[in-house]
Amino acid sequence: MSQFDVIGIGNAIVDVISTAPDTFLDQMGIEKGIMQLIERDRAELLYAAMDGRVETPGGSVANTIAGIGALGLKTAFIGKVKDDALGQFYADALAQSGTAFPNPPKGVDLPTSRSMIFVSPDGERSMNTYLGAGADLSSQDVPENVFAGGGLLFLEGYLFDKDEGKTAFSEAAKDMKAAGGRAAITLSDPFCADRHRDDFQRLIAEDMDIAIGNDQEWMTLYETDDLKAALTKAAAVCDIVACTRSGEPVWVWANGAQIEVPVKTITPVDATGAGDQFAAGFLYGLSTGKDLETAAKMGVICAHEVIGHIGPRPEVDLLAVFKEQGLV
Repeated sequence: MSQFDVIGIGNAIVDVISTAPDTFLDQMGIEKGIMQLIERDRAELLYAAMDGRVETPGGSVANTIAGIGALGLKTAFIGKVKDDALGQFYADALAQSGTAFPNPPKGVDLPTSRSMIFVSPDGERSMNTYLGAGADLSSQDVPENVFAGGGLLFLEGYLFDKDEGKTAFSEAAKDMKAAGGRAAITLSDPFCADRHRDDFQRLIAEDMDIAIGNDQEWMTLYETDDLKAALTKAAAVCDIVACTRSGEPVWVWANGAQIEVPVKTITPVDATGAGDQFAAGFLYGLSTGKDLETAAKMGVICAHEVIGHIGPRPEVDLLAVFKEQGLV
């Protein structure tokens, strides 16, 4: 029996969220709708400029793991935080949510990672991320005993920005597979897919059983404007490939089958976490033995819920919603 059903490895980031008009983004030189990496002084400037800040433990994969945990599975998140105020906040928040955090805050040089997220009136989010301590995660920060009994490992593409993260990923995937489990990855961001094209393609082909991304990420990864061509390449080397499409039906390709799951189009209150919570529902479904279509429907429901409010994590009992929809 596995110690954990799903284990995530990613950048432990405190999300700092506030609303802001497009004029503010222009004034501050913030590119709308994407994640930008910033330096420490820029992070302090933007933090001070935020009105009505809401702080929450975040990071893409950490949000997914929180969503899966809220659905009732045993979860753990492996990340790195400094023993500072934000790091203690992060560790305490995970503990309160029921997710194990094997690495306690450490006395490292860099401060805990944080992302300043500005939500526009149309719900689009512009992320400005300072990669502090979280980005220095290495294989030494990944305890082997967490993989005992297998389960599902979920990896975050953002951590590929440093070589130590790449090594940690490959070793963790091998450890999970040796324990009888499966490994999955999120592409994270089109710029991330562009920066690490060769590594991502190799990882998907050699180490991953499941890969999740949006249309822009997949087309960037395989350098094509033809989404189906990109997914065909991915599906040829990876068992399960999922693609979200910004309000259009979700596509899942696996073992020659192509599944399309419709989404209900709404104007988002805050798009932060939509992809993360799609992954939560989808991986929950796969981890509990559901077929691909059911798992994708679960992902769509989770994404739909999270864009209806501020913040990247669910606020309602989504397992109850699954039951209402006849999915469990």
